[in-house]
Formats: sequence, C-alpha cells, structure tokens
Amino acid sequence: MSTLQSTSSTQRNAGAAGVGNAANTPVYGPLGGALWLRWAKRAADILMAGSFFLFFGWAYALIWFGVLYTSGGPAIYMQPRYGKDGKVFKFYKFRSMVADSEAVLARHLRENEAARREWAIYQKLEHDPRITRFGAILRKYSIDEFPQFWNVLKGDMSMVGPRPCMFTQKDLYGDYWDHYCAVRPGITGLWQISGRNEISYRRRAAMDAEYVAHLSLWRDLGILLKTFGVVTGARGSR
Repeated sequence: MSTLQSTSSTQRNAGAAGVGNAANTPVYGPLGGALWLRWAKRAADILMAGSFFLFFGWAYALIWFGVLYTSGGPAIYMQPRYGKDGKVFKFYKFRSMVADSEAVLARHLRENEAARREWAIYQKLEHDPRITRFGAILRKYSIDEFPQFWNVLKGDMSMVGPRPCMFTQKDLYGDYWDHYCAVRPGITGLWQISGRNEISYRRRAAMDAEYVAHLSLWRDLGILLKTFGVVTGARGSR
C-alpha cells in the first residue's frame, strides 16, 4: 500500500512539473500553427488516411466481420469527444468492449479500491473487465483505432495530435485546455511514443501542450515513424 501511494505521489509530482515546463515553453508562431502549416498538415492527413483505405481496406473489412462474429454488433463504437475549438464530434473505434461497458466499469471501480486509484491516475486499467477476448488483441496492437482514419478524412481528427478528450477528462487539462483546442486531435501523438498507458494523464496533458506549442511537419513525421515501432512492439498498451 505504501509503495503504491509513494509511486502515485511521484507520478503526480512529475505530471505537475511537466505541465509547468510546458507553460514556460515559448510558442513559435500562433497557437495551432501558421496558416500554411495548418493547410499542409491537413493535406498530409487526407493523403495518408486515403492511402490507408486504398491499400488496407480489405483488412478493415476483415476486422469488422471479426468483431461481429466474436461479440455481435455493432462493430463500430461511437462516442462523443471534444475536438478542435472544443467542438464535439463522433469518435470511432472498433468495439473492443462488452455492450454494457459503462455499467461494468462503474461496478468494478465501486467494488475495487486499487482499480479506483489506477483509474484516477491513468484513466486506464491494466486488467479491464470490459474488454472482450478479440478486443484485447485489437487493443494490444492498436488495431481498434483503424476507424479513426474516417475521422481524419472527415476533418474531425489529424494523423498526429492530442488524443481525443472524453467529457470526463476535460478538467484534467487545467490551464492547457486552450492548447488542446488549438489543433485537431490525433490518431497518434507524443503520448503514444512516450509510454502510452504507463504515464499519468497529467503528464499526457503536459505533452499535448508542449506538442501544440512547437508544431512542425518534420516532428509529425518523426512521431508517425516512432509510432510504428511502439505499436508493433505493443509497448505500454492496455
């Protein structure tokens, strides 16, 4: 118990320090990037998301049927999330959880104190009772994220950016909500290549603020390349 409390305290302090560092980082240009950068980023998004469906549409269809076969419908899970400028959009994923996932989570957290502490820090659970067998495979290699390429084509999301924020997570961004709202949320970002679910949500918010303060197409390319290594190795996935 004391070890867990000590670890949680250290993570909270590290997260707070990360947010502070992001606050003191100078912003190069307007928050969200110059106009040419925003247009170039959008063009790259359309090219990459369109290429995914052109070359891997067959895999998308197989996964769709796999979800239907193993756990019934619907195959696509939709949830409202905050996007650019704080606007709400429908966030898509292949369904990896049981149909009554919210009720299952609420009951699990109510009956398990250790799980409540873990959820408070990471907003994730290492042993999540909501996840189906097939869903566990999809999540391990981030295959459940494939429907978000539709979000990118629609303009809701970008290939790289902060992860889409749930309604219950907005307050966790604190003073850095403006940073989050300055760009489209992304399929991948600094969080995914820096530990994913092994880091606290406060630290994740600090990473998002730092990313937005220093937008760069070259940096986006670097994040995308590193994401492949993280995903294929299933590092930090839950």
